[in-house]
Amino acid sequence: MSASTEFNYLKELIEHRLDSYFNNENKNLKQEIPVFGKWETIVPDIIKEANLTDTEKTILLLALSPHVDSGFLDAVIQNKLQSTGDFPKLGGVRGKNFRGFLPTGETASFLIAENDFEKRKEVQGVFNSEHFFAKNHILWLEDPPEGEPKMSGKIVLSSEYAELFILGKVSKPAFSMKFPAEIIETEMTWDDLVLNEETHSQIQELQTWITHGNTLLHEWGMYKKLKPGYRALFYGPPGTGKTLTASLLGKHTGKDVYKIDLSMVVSKFIGETEKNLANLLAKAEKTENILFFDEADALFGKRTNVRDAHDKYANQEVSYLLQRIENYNGLVILASNLKSNIDEAFVRRFQSIIHFPLPKMSERLQIWKKAFPSKVRLHSEVDLIQIAQRYGLSGAEIMNIVQYACLCTLKASKKTIYQADIVAGIQREFQKGGRVMR
Repeated sequence: MSASTEFNYLKELIEHRLDSYFNNENKNLKQEIPVFGKWETIVPDIIKEANLTDTEKTILLLALSPHVDSGFLDAVIQNKLQSTGDFPKLGGVRGKNFRGFLPTGETASFLIAENDFEKRKEVQGVFNSEHFFAKNHILWLEDPPEGEPKMSGKIVLSSEYAELFILGKVSKPAFSMKFPAEIIETEMTWDDLVLNEETHSQIQELQTWITHGNTLLHEWGMYKKLKPGYRALFYGPPGTGKTLTASLLGKHTGKDVYKIDLSMVVSKFIGETEKNLANLLAKAEKTENILFFDEADALFGKRTNVRDAHDKYANQEVSYLLQRIENYNGLVILASNLKSNIDEAFVRRFQSIIHFPLPKMSERLQIWKKAFPSKVRLHSEVDLIQIAQRYGLSGAEIMNIVQYACLCTLKASKKTIYQADIVAGIQREFQKGGRVMR
C-alpha cells in the first residue's frame, strides 16, 4: 500500500490537511493526484472514460481505501492525532463488523474543501443522485440517522466496483436475500428444443438483439430514440419450453440467465417490494445479463380498482416496477401461463410477446423421437406416431414419461423400452394434471 502512487497521494493529502489545521501551515501539496494510467489499482474503463475531476478522484480513493487496506486510514490519521486525540471535524465512522476508520461525507469535505464554502458545495455535488457515480451505482452516501446532516453519512463503494478495482473483474452475485436469483443453465442445444416456426422465428429476433443491441443503440446512435434494454413476454401452458428457451438464449450469447425467486422479492410490507427489486436490478445491471421472471403474474399482475389505501399503494408499486424494468439495460423475460394475467401497462411496453403453445402432433412426434437416450432401443410394439397423435402432452410431460419408462427399464436390468411402460407413464402424467386418459 505504501508504494502505491495513488494512495501515497491520499496519505500526503490527509497529513497536509491535518498539519494545516493544527499548525496553521499553508504549504502546498508536494504532489498532484496521479492520472489513472499511473494507478496501481485496476481502474474500470467506465471510470477512465468519465473525465473525472480531482475532487471526484479523491473521493473515489477515499471510498476505495478501506477495501484495499483496512488499516490504511487509521494508520495515517492516528499518527497525526496522537497528541490531539479525537477530531470530530474529520468525520468518519466505525462499522458493525469492520472496526477500522470508514470515511464519511464530512471526511471528504474536510480533506478536499476544509473551510472553502464553494469547494464544499462541489464535494456535496459528487453525492447528488444525478451524479455519474450515483447513476452508475459506483459510490454514494449512506443515509445518516434521521435528523443528522447528510454529509455525516458513510461513503459507500459498491461491492462490484470494489472487486473491479482490486481484481479487475466482478464475481457472479451469490443467491441471497439481497439478490434472490440463481443462474439457470442447460446442457441442451437449440436442436433439442422443438418449437413451432413462428415461435422459433421470434426467439431468433431476441438472440439478434442480445448480439447486436449495443451496436444499434450506440454505434448507430439509436440510444436517443430507443429505451435501453429489451423486454419480452413468454406466455403459454407449463412445460412448453419457456424456461429452456431462456437458458438457451444465455448459453448461446455468453450471458448468464438469472431466474428470480419472486417469493423473496414480493413483500406484504409497504415499500419493501420496490426496495428488493431495486437491490436486485442494481446488482444485475452491471453485467447486463438476462433476468427471467417465472410465473411473473405475482409481480407484474393486473392493477386493482382502488377501494382503499392499500389498493392505491399496490397500484403505485406496479407502476414503480414497470419503470425499473424499463430502465434495465439487459434482456428481461417475463413468463406467464396466460397473457391476460399481465397488466396491460406492461404488455404495451414489451418489444416481443411470444406465445409458447402446446405442441402440435408433428411437434410432439419430434419431441418423442429426440427424448429417448441413445443407449436404449424401442421395442417393435412402440408406435410413437400413434402416441403423438393420441395424447396431447407438453414437452416437459413427455420428458417425465420418458424418464419413468427408462427407470422401469433400468429396474428390470434391460435396455429395451416397452409400450406398456410408456403408457403407464402417460397415465401418471394425466393423473397429476387431473385429466382423464382415453
